[in-house]
Amino acid sequence: MGKNFLIVLSLLNAALVATSVGAEQSDEVSTYIVHVAAHIADHPGVLAIYPDEHLQLHTTQSPSFLRLSPSVGLVQASNGGGTGAVIAILDTGIYPKGRRSFTADSSFPPPPRTFRGHCVSTRSFNATAYCNNKLVGAKFFYKGHEAKMGHLINETQESKSPLDTEGHGTHTASTAAGSAVPGANFVGYANGTAQGMAIRAHIASYKVCWRDDGNASCATSDILAGMNEAIADGVDVISLSLGGLKPQLYNEPTSLGAFNAIRRGIVVSTSAGNDGPGTYTANNLAPWVITVGASSIDRRFPAHVVLGHNRGTYIGTSLYFGQNTAGSFLPLVYGGDAGSALCEYGMLSSNMVTGKIVLCYGTKNTTNPIVQEAAVQQAGGSFADILPTSTITFKDTETIHSYTQSVADPVARIDFLGTVINQSPSAPRVAAFSSRGPNRFAPEILKPDMIAPGVDILAAWTGEMSPTMANVIDNRRVEFNIISGTSMACLHMSGIAAMLKVAQPSWSPAAIKSAMMTTAYNVDNDGNAIKDMATGQAARPFELGSGHVDPNRALDPGLVNNTTADDYITFLCSLGYNSSQIALFTNDGSTTDCSTRPRRSVGDLNYPAFSVVFVRSGEQVTQRRAVTNVGANTNVVYNVTITAPPGTTLTVTPTRLAFDAQRRTLDYSITVSAGATSSSEH
Repeated sequence: MGKNFLIVLSLLNAALVATSVGAEQSDEVSTYIVHVAAHIADHPGVLAIYPDEHLQLHTTQSPSFLRLSPSVGLVQASNGGGTGAVIAILDTGIYPKGRRSFTADSSFPPPPRTFRGHCVSTRSFNATAYCNNKLVGAKFFYKGHEAKMGHLINETQESKSPLDTEGHGTHTASTAAGSAVPGANFVGYANGTAQGMAIRAHIASYKVCWRDDGNASCATSDILAGMNEAIADGVDVISLSLGGLKPQLYNEPTSLGAFNAIRRGIVVSTSAGNDGPGTYTANNLAPWVITVGASSIDRRFPAHVVLGHNRGTYIGTSLYFGQNTAGSFLPLVYGGDAGSALCEYGMLSSNMVTGKIVLCYGTKNTTNPIVQEAAVQQAGGSFADILPTSTITFKDTETIHSYTQSVADPVARIDFLGTVINQSPSAPRVAAFSSRGPNRFAPEILKPDMIAPGVDILAAWTGEMSPTMANVIDNRRVEFNIISGTSMACLHMSGIAAMLKVAQPSWSPAAIKSAMMTTAYNVDNDGNAIKDMATGQAARPFELGSGHVDPNRALDPGLVNNTTADDYITFLCSLGYNSSQIALFTNDGSTTDCSTRPRRSVGDLNYPAFSVVFVRSGEQVTQRRAVTNVGANTNVVYNVTITAPPGTTLTVTPTRLAFDAQRRTLDYSITVSAGATSSSEH
């Protein structure tokens, strides 16, 4: 039987190339391509044809904050931090030149024989010089990107090689498994030893994202090609810090590739996205991937904005490295009164802002702070982290704006406090930008799964891009940079998963995920409920999932939900997918007949969390689970303790699980009843 395959076709891109020969011919070519695509789709060996789409990238104190130590717990159990594991980073490539995070000393072992990858040399990437026992793989995938552009990559602007010219891939790779670098810092901030989570793991970089009009764009065809290559290379963990909103799982090629990976025992860690704090904004929602939201740690870079007339002090953040302006009040002006509330370049009046502090509003995804700073500087204002500035909350911006309108001579100063590590404010907190659930495909599957450190993370940086990613304005080059995003959280989780694979080699990807979810915690370092930075209130499950990852507790969870690929296929049947749609996931020539499988609800997937959907008040919903004893004690009894969500009643059957050598896996169910005033989802 011939091998089935998936085609990702750049229909629009081919039409755009044709426009160079005239609009009429372009229409003819477009029609012809669509016709050919339809013809190819009828071939029995073709599973589906997708138009090639482009996804977005989602961007040291965290090891200490996670209580990781070489002498105890997960680091010790994984032979010093993931020895022998290979983590695949699908991103913008890697910049190893002069980066101590990617060096390996003489004691660092070679990758395992099961790893079949290698580093590819090009004119701008010397594999012999750059690769070693730490960086064991470096490849690049670009055909989808070139098809979108309609021309070959301009190598005077972008390196057609594994080399990272954008920064994101270098930062994420070193976050996951970078070597220890003493004295690391960003212009004096966060000084200390920078290291990845799995310090003894190997890194394999797969460049699938490329510069596109100043941003990184990742073609789904390139992502799939990179995933397939990583699977063939024999990696242990695949890390995907990218994503995009899709209407169904079978429309999401990254979920298809991830299904192929977990069937081969590879853990897939993904970022939830940076589109919070709105609901239904999380990406990468397949139950077989780990979906990670971002949280803060107990390190801050505070910059206090002090208003005149005794109007108070407001806490912001800054990475400004120049002379401290503490003690010096300066005139304060609102950008809107000087020509632009958003401080747009070229629109501020020099007469209004020269020698003053300028208050600028920002809008999500449309205003670049460094461009705002350049606009203020151009007009003569005192403003980047290159100029003295502080980023404050929207609520505080509103308060300060009101102050500028209420007095004739508003003044302010900014006090820069440098790097501060303490318990106030409490940590962790869910980042405001972190994308949230519920799950658009299946609200019964809780997403995100967990949160991990993703705010102000120090890690290695490319030598091809300024730390502000604005080369025209900022010509600095640094070895380390501090950035935030669920991408950083994802890579923390990838490193932890790699260590768990080494410490518990018999565990499946589902067992590793279950161990982390069921041992996650929900209280901050003050002993209170973890808060949401967007609201200041206690975070809810759709914001933090099961809670904040606890690497050491995940080493010994006691019980795990050990879900198989066949369980996931039954789950797809419960979603109502037909055999053709399910074949996109299995991709092995088999045909799934859902009518021959047990009829189960979506909520019956053996998932390590519960999410119940109520259609009407008074409704009763039952979900079923099976747990396997992986603890040190073969003969052990678990008794149930019940805390029902507000407005519901909850029963668990049975209330006691007794494990022994013959009964290592036991079933139980929960039944939730909605009260008259309960919410539709809990």
